[in-house]
Order: sequence, then structure tokens, then C-alpha cells
Amino acid sequence: MKQFTIPVRYRSPLISAIKQKRKAADKLKKDFTPTHLDLGNVEIFLARHFGFCYGVENAIEIAFKTVENNPGKRIFLLSEMIHNPFVNEDLINSGVQFLMDTKGNSLIPFENLQADDVVIIPAFGTTIEIENKLRSIGIQIEKYNTTCPFVEKVWNRAEQIAQKGYSVVVHGKPTHEETRATFSHSDVHAPTIVVYDMAEAIVLGEFILGTRKSEDFSEQFAYRYSQGFNLEKDLVRFGVVNQTTMLASDTQAIADYLKKIVMQKYNLNDSNVGEYFADTRDTLCYATNDNQTAVKHLLETSADLAIVIGGRKSSNSSHLVELCEEKLPTYFIESAADLLSSQEIKGFNWQTQEEYTKENYLPLKENVRILITSGASCPDAIVEQTIEKLSSFFTGSKQLSEVGTQWL
Repeated sequence: MKQFTIPVRYRSPLISAIKQKRKAADKLKKDFTPTHLDLGNVEIFLARHFGFCYGVENAIEIAFKTVENNPGKRIFLLSEMIHNPFVNEDLINSGVQFLMDTKGNSLIPFENLQADDVVIIPAFGTTIEIENKLRSIGIQIEKYNTTCPFVEKVWNRAEQIAQKGYSVVVHGKPTHEETRATFSHSDVHAPTIVVYDMAEAIVLGEFILGTRKSEDFSEQFAYRYSQGFNLEKDLVRFGVVNQTTMLASDTQAIADYLKKIVMQKYNLNDSNVGEYFADTRDTLCYATNDNQTAVKHLLETSADLAIVIGGRKSSNSSHLVELCEEKLPTYFIESAADLLSSQEIKGFNWQTQEEYTKENYLPLKENVRILITSGASCPDAIVEQTIEKLSSFFTGSKQLSEVGTQWL
């Protein structure tokens, strides 16, 4: 896989060495056992896969090269490059300005842009409407487009099944940048609708079967379907694609459920259901799959608590938290700074979107075992700093550098 040039401050030599050795020993990626770091009074278990993915490193490389190669020019980002506050802050400190917030609200009017300005498209991609608006100003967007190739793969798959006469159901968070972009790129090719979770998929299934009144459809899925969407016509043949950072198991469950609904309605079996339901399993992002699978195996380890490190707006990070919370007390933090002391931790509730402080989060015992992973937009350096700080809370514990010699 391509090696990217990103700022050294995001790297951790130790964690990079761990990842390289694990990769060399497991080229087919079949070993999902965690990496064990025995620091004495505290043991850390690192997920097999975590941190920056291909799309994130690609976006970061393009963004910083853009700044370097365009001295004196005004440089804008459509919205946050990725959902990591430290990376976005670095870009702002480099002179980059944000045109919109993560919800698509304007921060700088497009009318203020000029043809010689540089506008970077974030890793999530953007809508066709915004692409056309930028082109009408004379701005070249292709050169500075950091859209993740795996997001584009979803768009391409939606277009392919649309050409065969299928509509598109998008599993995603309706207000997320990526889902808005995917909806837009699908919408130009086929009738498209967004469902957030299984509960909404069940409601959609009821509309398909006719057990729910069709007149309620527009209210139930307001602002989440194509203009002119016809409930009776556009949900006869369809496929399911997803926002790449959703729980892969949730997307598969929703697709399986809607497939059964179609089979029930039209009295189909596995041999002929393809005429009505498109196979889109290949749109699941490899990094999302790897990180989530690694966490599931990580949770097989006996431990006292789990820590997930990532930006608070990070969808993929929140789903890692969701998985961990099923088994252990779990704390969602952005960096080592959220470890306020050995007694207090500042966490974030991904469901209520509220920050909180938890006391006595570390158990009072001789040996504490902690599971750690991080989101796809979290620098490895932050993971190393978090482990080092945790170690400092335990009298007599070893430094990470001491136990890391076997990897370097």
C-alpha cells in the first residue's frame, strides 16, 4: 500500500514499529489478537488495527502539500478535513480557512471566493451542487480533492446498480458530510433514500409491505429522499450502500432485513431475489471493517476498562465506543489531556453528545488491565502519549520506551 508523507508530529516510532511487525507476521490479516504491553502495575492491550487509515493519510498529505505549494494564495477547506480537532487546528494555524461547519452551515459565503483561490475538498467528499458552485466561480477542485477512494467506491457502486434500474437505500447519519455527499452523487442516477438505523429500516419495510400508511412516508423520512420519490415504484428494486464509517454489522443487518422484506413481498427465493435486490456488500470500507473486527477480538481479553481515542465528531470512533460499551466501562477521549489525573477522566458521551467527568475510573488494585484503540482519524502520537500518561499514574510502572525495545 502507498506510503504517505504526513507531519512527523502525528507519527509514533514505537507504534509504527508495532504495526509494521504485526503486519509482516500477518500478511493476510487473519490474526486479530491484541498487542500486549506489560508496563508492570498496568497492562495495556492495543487493538490489532487502529488509527489513521488510507483515506485519512491521503487527505492529510494532500492538504499540507497544498499549503506548501501555494504560498501567498488564499486556501480554504469546505469543512473539517477529517473529524480530528488537532489536525484541523494545525491546518487553521497554517492559514487554511473553513467555508462551512460540519452540518453544512456557511462560515464564509461562497460569494467571497475568487477564481484563483484554492478550495480543498475534505475526505468525506461533497455534494454535486457544491462541486458545480465552485466550478461556476472558476475554481479547480480536482487538483485539491481529498475524497477518500473508499467513499468514491460507494458512489460508483450506487451508479452501477442505478444503471441496472435499481433505486438506492443509503445507511448513514443523515446530517453527516459523507452521507450528504453520497446521497447527492446517488440521487443524480437513481431515486435515493437515507435510513439511519435498523428501527428506520423496519419502518421502511412496513411501507414496502403496505402495513404502514403511505401518506405517512413523507413525514417519517422528511428531507431524506429524492425529489419525486415514489414509494410504490421506487422501492420495488433497490440496493443498500452505506456511509463508510457506520458499524459494518449494522449495515449488513439492515441489508439482510430489507432483502427478506423484498423476498416476502414478491414471494422470492435466494435464486431469484437478485432481480429485486442488488448485491452491494463490496461497499463496506476495509478500514472500518478491520478496526471494528479488531475491537471485537480485543474485547475477548479480560480487562478492567476500555479507552477509545478519537475526535468527538468522529463517526467511526463513536462506533468503536459503542462496541466496547457492550462489555466494559468505556471512556471516549480526544487525547492524553482528558486523563485529568489517576482519579478523574474527562469523557464524552457519543449518544447525548455531552462531556462529563468521571471520578475513580481506575480501579484500586495491584494490576490494572486496560484495552485501548483509536479512530481512523486519530494520530498514533496521541495514542502513545495516552499510554505514557496512564503508565505514570501507577507507582513502579515501566516506561513505554522500556517495553517497546522488542518492537523497535
